[in-house]
Amino acid sequence: MTLILLIEDSRELAKIVLEELAGCGFDTIHAADGTTGIQLFDSRHPNLVILDWMLPGVDGLDVLRHIRRNSAAPVLMLTARVEEADRVIGLEVGADDYLTKPFGMRELMARVRALLRRIERVQTVLEADRTATEKPFSCGALQLDPGAYAAQWNGASIDLTRTEFDLLCLLARNPGRTFSRKYLLETVWGEAFFVGDRSVDNAILRLRRKSGGLGDAIETVWGIGYRFSKPDAIP
Repeated sequence: MTLILLIEDSRELAKIVLEELAGCGFDTIHAADGTTGIQLFDSRHPNLVILDWMLPGVDGLDVLRHIRRNSAAPVLMLTARVEEADRVIGLEVGADDYLTKPFGMRELMARVRALLRRIERVQTVLEADRTATEKPFSCGALQLDPGAYAAQWNGASIDLTRTEFDLLCLLARNPGRTFSRKYLLETVWGEAFFVGDRSVDNAILRLRRKSGGLGDAIETVWGIGYRFSKPDAIP
């Protein structure tokens, strides 16, 4: 059964969320602070984390950083922050989705189910893809090993999340081909595209920041999406 970890310091809100999750058939565990949340995540390995941004002691962003150093488990952040810059920070650190307080339980459950569907579909599709194309390949100075989830640029390893790696693989296998955001979202994330979804843009931003010179090879095609430069065109 799917195990969900809720890290939320408001006991009243946590009680409501835990009851709703249990009513939908999910197993749940709860932490009221960041330190306990990290301990439970490391010991129980939940399938999904619902994480409050503002926590006593270790805050939500530090908890998220810990999770991303060790796992690709989906994380839904809960935040009272309404500024776009704050939400972007959470997404750049590695959150998969966010929900602004106050929120309704129906919306929370819809987002939880969407994240779980996304992960299930991506795992199924990408497992088939890895089976068919598990051999390492290169595109210019970029070397990728899908079977090992290993990436190198000019011989230096790049630390990527699973989604970032799969996105880079798709682009690098097709240098010079432009992919729309809609195509990338539906292929890599396994989710239908809707206007305003920034998942692809945020993942590309993280790729560019993580990979140094490789970032120049990931080109923006304005109004459409992204492409990987042909090897002879990479600066």
